[in-house]
Amino acid sequence: MTTAPIHPPRSVRQRGFTLLEMLVVLVIIGLIASLVGPRLFAKVDSSKVQIADTQVRMLRGAVESFHLDVGRLPTQEEGLSVLEHAPAEDKGGNRWKGPYLDEGVPKDPWGNSYQYAIPGANGMPFALFSFGADGKRGGQGNDADVGFLPP
Repeated sequence: MTTAPIHPPRSVRQRGFTLLEMLVVLVIIGLIASLVGPRLFAKVDSSKVQIADTQVRMLRGAVESFHLDVGRLPTQEEGLSVLEHAPAEDKGGNRWKGPYLDEGVPKDPWGNSYQYAIPGANGMPFALFSFGADGKRGGQGNDADVGFLPP
């Protein structure tokens, strides 16, 4: 006994999208993306500035903890690396209780190192900052320096 394959009756149509319908949907999605995309990228840039500000404050706390333990600020030559590795014994290494950061010294959101200098501006004992998006001193907007700046 052989059975014939079962085919749907001719009155039932196949369902699906035509190429024209797919193209219309893709054009609409492209238009929406072109309107929303620039606004989202502007938010990404401003969030990087906020991340840099938050990281500078975290690093400042670590430098101040180092200062409380060792009795001095890191020298400009030691920089922020002293937050990860003990200084030489003759410079307070026996009082060092670090590392002062859980995951080491981070890079700024633009992939550059944070800057540490002595003295800071407005009576601050040190400066701790990022050069911003352009990686150069000064600038405006997203290119502006972020943190506790030098004089």
